[in-house]
Amino acid sequence: MSLQLLVDLYLAVSGLLIGSYLNVVIHRLPREQSTVLPRSRCPHCGGVIRAYDNIPLISYLILRGHCRHCRAAISWRYPLIEGLTAICFVLSFEVFGVSWKTPMAILFCCLLIALAGIDAEHYILPDRITLPGAVVGLAIAFVAPWITWQQSALGILLGGGLLWAVAELWVRLRKVEGLGLGDVKMLAMVGAFLGWEGVVVTLFLGSLTGSLVGVTLMLRHRMNLSSRLPFGVFLSLGALIALFAGPWLLGSYGRLF
Repeated sequence: MSLQLLVDLYLAVSGLLIGSYLNVVIHRLPREQSTVLPRSRCPHCGGVIRAYDNIPLISYLILRGHCRHCRAAISWRYPLIEGLTAICFVLSFEVFGVSWKTPMAILFCCLLIALAGIDAEHYILPDRITLPGAVVGLAIAFVAPWITWQQSALGILLGGGLLWAVAELWVRLRKVEGLGLGDVKMLAMVGAFLGWEGVVVTLFLGSLTGSLVGVTLMLRHRMNLSSRLPFGVFLSLGALIALFAGPWLLGSYGRLF
């Protein structure tokens, strides 16, 4: 077995374990509960989840997606978050290799996954993630060779400023709130890590995918113009693509002209 394959395997297992913790964060942080204690319990019957029933992905498959105690269905979110985190861990290493950008990418992915999960379930983007995330992204820029602190600061200003302007315009035109400040702070965090170019790619892809999903749901009569969509989910998707393929996308677009 090659060294690269061993590293990929290690990162995949680490990603599954971290993904399991991110599930705890997604469930407990919006409820203002500790993400460390007490031990995980079934949200339906309150039964304690034993260690052998808390193995990422494997336990879900063995239990066939149901609680051992009450047989209530376990949300598909749990294996999805675990698997997605593992994929992001491996992809970070495959794209950035043995460099300081790999742990930065892993951290950024964890923040995005947690935010997407929370927004999908609770329609909020907690300041306890977005604001420290923006500070950490800016701090990394002071020592990172791939981005300057000026680019990071500009990303924060552009990311937050763009969405704030859109949200303010929507309120003035429609007299209702279209975007929350959580989206504004999240895009500012993205700018801190990826700079202004990452903000552009993230906002474009997030808006595109969000619009496609929204139009599809309206055509299927699943929502209307007054319905809410968790825009943070689409921003997270756009930011992940910007992280791993943003320079290639911008380069390909530039070559068209």
